[in-house]
Amino acid sequence: MPEAANVPRPLAGPERGAETGTRARVARLILEQGPITASALGERLGLTPAAIRRHLDNLTGEGMVEARDARPQGGRRGRGRPARVFAITEAGRDAFVHAYDDLATSALRFLAETAGPGAVGDFARSQVADLERRYKPLLDAVPPEQRVRLLAEALSNDGYAATAGRAPAPGGGDQLCQHHCPVAHVAAEFPQLCEAEIEAFARLLGTPVRRLATIAHGDGVCTTHVTPRGDDGADGGGHAPATTSARRTAGGGSQHH
Repeated sequence: MPEAANVPRPLAGPERGAETGTRARVARLILEQGPITASALGERLGLTPAAIRRHLDNLTGEGMVEARDARPQGGRRGRGRPARVFAITEAGRDAFVHAYDDLATSALRFLAETAGPGAVGDFARSQVADLERRYKPLLDAVPPEQRVRLLAEALSNDGYAATAGRAPAPGGGDQLCQHHCPVAHVAAEFPQLCEAEIEAFARLLGTPVRRLATIAHGDGVCTTHVTPRGDDGADGGGHAPATTSARRTAGGGSQHH
C-alpha cells in the first residue's frame, strides 16, 4: 500500500470536532479498561476496524497510548503472533487533568516544613472527610454486598474511573480498581493522601481493605482488595496497611479490573 494512503486527510468544521471527540472516547476507554485489544475497543464504541485503527495510530503517534503484547492466559503462549493490546501512557494519563500538581505539592511541602509531617496527614484526612460524608448515605442505603460496586460508581462520578469485581487472590473478597487518580503526582511525594483514602474506604465498606497497587508509585491502576465481611475480625473500622510486597504481588494491578 502506498505510504500516502496511511496519511489521514485534513478535517475541517464539524467533521474535525467529531473526529477529535471520538478519539477522546477511545483514549478514555483505554484509560478505564486497558490494556485492551483494538477489536474490543471497536465493539464497545461501535467503530469499524479501519476507524479504530486510525484513532489508535494517531493516539500512538501522539504518545498517548502504547501497543504491547498481551499477557498469555494461564501463563501459556498459544501458536501464532501474540495478541496486541493498547494501554495508556504516562503522557496520556497526564492529559486527563490532574487537579493540583505543582501548586498543591508546593503547598504541602510548605505545610510539612512549617507545621510538621503530621499536619500533612491531618490535611489529607480533612480532604477525604468530605468524600466520606457524601458517600456514606449512599452506601448505608444498600446491603453490604453491594457497597463495593456502589463505591466504584461514586468514585467514577468524581473522576476516578473506578471499577469493581471479585478479587482474583486466594481467600475471595472484592477488588476495587481506580484507573485514574487526579492527585497521583502529589501523592507520589505525599503518600498520606493515599493512606487517608484507604482508611475512609474501610470505614465506608465496614470491612478491612488493603491497597495492593497505586498509580502514584508507578502502577497502572490503584488496586484495593476488600476483605469479605466477617473475615479477619471485620467490624467496620479496621484496615490493613499497604505494603511494598503486596504491591509487587499485585503485579502493578493493571490486569485486574
